[in-house]
Amino acid sequence: MTATAVRFAPSPTGLLHVGNARTALITWLWARHSGGTALLRLDDTDTERSTAEFAEAIERDLAWLGLGWDRRARQSDRSDRYVAAIAGLKEAGFLYPCYETPEELALKRKQQLQRRLPPLYDRAALNLTAQDRRRLEAEGRRPHWRFRLVHEPIEWTDLVRGPVHFLGADLSDPVLIREDGRPLYHLCSVLDDIDFGITHVVRGEDHVANTAAHVQMFQALEAEPPAFAHLPLIVDAEGKGLSKRLGSLSLAHLRDDEGLEPMAVASLLARLGTADPIEPFASLAPLVDSFSFGRFARAAPKFDQEELSRLNARILHETAFADAAGRLAALGLAGADEAFWQAVRPNLSRMSDVGTWWQVVHGAVPVFADDPELAGIAADTMPPEPWDHETWGQWTTTLKSASGRKGRALFRPLRLALTGREDGPELRLLLPLIGHARAAARLTAAAGAATVK
Repeated sequence: MTATAVRFAPSPTGLLHVGNARTALITWLWARHSGGTALLRLDDTDTERSTAEFAEAIERDLAWLGLGWDRRARQSDRSDRYVAAIAGLKEAGFLYPCYETPEELALKRKQQLQRRLPPLYDRAALNLTAQDRRRLEAEGRRPHWRFRLVHEPIEWTDLVRGPVHFLGADLSDPVLIREDGRPLYHLCSVLDDIDFGITHVVRGEDHVANTAAHVQMFQALEAEPPAFAHLPLIVDAEGKGLSKRLGSLSLAHLRDDEGLEPMAVASLLARLGTADPIEPFASLAPLVDSFSFGRFARAAPKFDQEELSRLNARILHETAFADAAGRLAALGLAGADEAFWQAVRPNLSRMSDVGTWWQVVHGAVPVFADDPELAGIAADTMPPEPWDHETWGQWTTTLKSASGRKGRALFRPLRLALTGREDGPELRLLLPLIGHARAAARLTAAAGAATVK
């Protein structure tokens, strides 16, 4: 039995967005689930738009998501292989030269659409004689080359879509070589999949028609096509396409600007569009174990950023101090201990929020005095140190009797005076961290301040 071999093949012409990332993640999960290998291949033949900066960003984003790769390749390193394959396809009659300009092709498509015909290439170039071609080239035209599809059924069983059927006659012969001689995506991709022994290709359903043409290219190159899995494209919460919003949905934006956890993104993308519940995972391991293409539905899955934020918060709420300690230090909170983390983590939506609570514990807070009298009584009845998690309950019991206040009338003014906020971590956990001296100073300030409306 052939071992599973998959590939993720982004073009380094822009930042990796959630649609790309979902394909990468699902491809990787399948490789790990089936005990196979995963190839990261950069499709960088578009020299005008491909950059080293985008290539580095793609690698950085995938590493942040937790995806490691067994092999790496760049199409720009394989030019000789493409040249040799092109020569063979020309000799075998699978490629033919075409001389139409982009404007002429656009006019043909327009005329076909006006006649309510599918905008397919009419194969006019097949009728050119050798003399016609010499004349066109003498005029300065250089041919692009098309792959001549066989007009017969093209079928495969898709791992997501099930049985797929095309007719070769219903497809345009794809352009494989530009006028300047450079090969295009179709040919390079098929050749790479053959040479790297790819057994499964995972991509978006917008490539289904491309796959139909690729199947015949594999056959022309005397190779068995891999298995295919075409995923429905992601839409937003309202069911609209994400194409106009990809800048805000790049992994770089989610990481650097939104401050999201990589496992929040992975937890959502791995289960999006499946029958499995979307829930937070601390690692990729359970997603590998439970992976199945059979769980994916045909309907377009909705990407909800609010759901992503909820997942992010839940992951932080379940993060152990051992896993957070290094990140707290990196945020400049080297003194943050496990007691601090346990107190504040239920109130975090982003890791960056931790700085707010560090300030509440150790820094200055706004002075609020909705009830200066209560603040004064609280200052006078503060229990002696040491303080622990029982101190808050004991103190507020005393304050109820001493002030005659209870419920919201007691707890809201105290929280405002002690933290400068109306909400936050449990005060039974926070109070020992604030400490006697800071608490006394804050209550004294609140007792002497005018009420802030």
